Amino acid sequence: MAFTKLSVKRQKAHLPHDETASAAELDVWTIFRALRDSHTQFGLRPSHMQTLQALLSFLKPGHGEVVFASNAEICRRVGGIDERTLRRHIDRFLALGFITRQDSPNRKRYRVRSSDGQCISYGLSLSPLFERADELLAVAQKLENMRRDCIFIRKQILTKLAHLEETNPDNVFTSAVRKALRRKLSIAEYRSLLSETESEYRLLSTAVDAPKTAFLPANDGQADRHLSKSEKEDKDIETVDNDNKPEVQTLTSVCREATAFAPKGLTTWKDVERHAETLAPMMGIHASTFDKAKIAIGPQKASCAIFIMLQLGKRIRNFGAYFHSITLGKRVHQFDPIVLLQRLANFENATA
Repeated sequence: MAFTKLSVKRQKAHLPHDETASAAELDVWTIFRALRDSHTQFGLRPSHMQTLQALLSFLKPGHGEVVFASNAEICRRVGGIDERTLRRHIDRFLALGFITRQDSPNRKRYRVRSSDGQCISYGLSLSPLFERADELLAVAQKLENMRRDCIFIRKQILTKLAHLEETNPDNVFTSAVRKALRRKLSIAEYRSLLSETESEYRLLSTAVDAPKTAFLPANDGQADRHLSKSEKEDKDIETVDNDNKPEVQTLTSVCREATAFAPKGLTTWKDVERHAETLAPMMGIHASTFDKAKIAIGPQKASCAIFIMLQLGKRIRNFGAYFHSITLGKRVHQFDPIVLLQRLANFENATA
């Protein structure tokens, strides 16, 4: 198919004030590409665009904007489509207002010239398409911006998912989001998914870079005990456990799922620890694993882990693996019940 260098003049009313003079003329193939990139917005298919491309190829510089080739010639240039299909395509462009008919008295397509060079062309006029150049360029640019925004948001979502999976490989939420990302999503759906992912990230992640709760020693002797790396501190489970624990009332008010299973009120840490020992096997956490966790991070902090995990519910795919990770595994130093309880409380307040 022969491509000719054609240009059309843009209407002055549509030109920006700082537009250069050369931009007042626009290559017709630029207009075609704009419509090609946005063809779905007008209900067009790729086959329609092939027909339009063939029609444009009949135009020559200085010979007007009317195609007077026969249907047979147009079909041949499109690539061998039948005339019935061609007529359907032309009717579609007529309905959209991209082309108009300039019929001769006998409805034939041809061109006549006078002795002084004037001519009259009968056929399919593409001038309406060129007159809508600015509209088509704007639509194509809008779609391109939307495409780039979708890619940008998608990358943000994938980054958050990577952090979530590093924090909790068994997170059910991340699997659901990755499944959703396999579909072709709109910009609104991407934004909604990003919002959900960010909420999940704030809720589940213990965030390595999150500021740890400061422990203010009451006296110099206590400060020495906390700064020291002596064997006595390593063996003092109660001291370790008391470094970073919430109030019982805070734990029970935020973790309502665990509290609901309690046969009686939970008012002391002993009540909480006994209830956590009861809940652990129900969650698939072996009693020996829970005992090891109590030794490693203290009974109160281990009990907090049980309560918090039950509150998170379906967001955690495997309670046993998650519990081991935050109490005995590589994430043990990241688990901060106070920070996580605060995030749970903030999340519930935001969604209330």
